[in-house]
Amino acid sequence: MATPTDQNFQDYKQAEKKALEIVTAMKGTSAKKTDIELALLVALFELHKGTLPLPPATVGGVIQGHLKQLIPFYQPKSQPTG
Repeated sequence: MATPTDQNFQDYKQAEKKALEIVTAMKGTSAKKTDIELALLVALFELHKGTLPLPPATVGGVIQGHLKQLIPFYQPKSQPTG
């Protein structure tokens, strides 16, 4: 039986998979990365307009907080020397 943490991670992985599918579809719509980036950022702001509207600066802070968590995972791994 999955723990709540395990279930949360599985839910996240499902959402991540769908987001990557959307990005793939968007690449077929526009070759301009800037168009795709801006559209995805707009989607994040729209996500927060629904049931719990947040001020735009707060949404920007949420995005920046997520980036701080994600950036280390995308940093090149250093090669061992020796």
